[in-house]
Amino acid sequence: MKRKTFLSYAGASFLTLVSLPLTAQTQGLTIQWLGHTSFLFIGDGVRVLVNPFEALGCTAGYRLPKIEADLVLLSSLLLDEGAATDLPGNPQVIYEPGDYQYAGIKFQGVSIPHDREGGRRFGLNVVWRWTLGGINILHMGGAASVLGVEEKILMGTPDLALIPVGGGPKAYNPQEALDAIAVLNPKIVIPTQYLTPAADPLQCELVAVDQFIELAGSMTVQRLDSDTTTLFPQNLPPEGTLIKVFDYQNLLAMTK
Repeated sequence: MKRKTFLSYAGASFLTLVSLPLTAQTQGLTIQWLGHTSFLFIGDGVRVLVNPFEALGCTAGYRLPKIEADLVLLSSLLLDEGAATDLPGNPQVIYEPGDYQYAGIKFQGVSIPHDREGGRRFGLNVVWRWTLGGINILHMGGAASVLGVEEKILMGTPDLALIPVGGGPKAYNPQEALDAIAVLNPKIVIPTQYLTPAADPLQCELVAVDQFIELAGSMTVQRLDSDTTTLFPQNLPPEGTLIKVFDYQNLLAMTK
């Protein structure tokens, strides 16, 4: 059985990006994009933060996601998705694949290569799977490897899949992202890890989300005017895949 690792960081106090009352989030799932592959999920009275980062390279111009959460999930310990120090409060942090429980919620971490070379360049990436607010979530982190039958079985058919689309050496490019969507058949896709004005152009190899959208074909695309949305199980698409693209303007650092 894989070892289950929890880390606890004693965090200093930081101003959060938003304040969302937990009492209002017992029904449905609220999702806030914090930049790159970092998101805050709120549902069932629990706040789950995924992939907080440092400001460098492709995340150089984002506001740091120093936001209060109960549990933090990391896809790797790379600084663009695994910077979990100095977070407010004292959240539990999980960064290794395996099966976990927190507040009665089951979390499963599935390990896949973080690059197209079997992990030889960037190691392994943890894909996280859990259910919150009645929504079956799959956060693919910085996935770059092809999904096979075994990965499909482990990841299932999610209601919501967060999939990198910007390419580069350690994330799906637009066509690879669409190939993963064809395997997983999620009801809703949120693209992640793509080029925005937050990037340092000399250090970031990503492409814009529009290149992914252009290849999406008959899939419905919804461009939001916010970095936050709420999903309810009864309102999920009955068929097909809906792509939701968040607005990034509020995520940029004050200096951008």
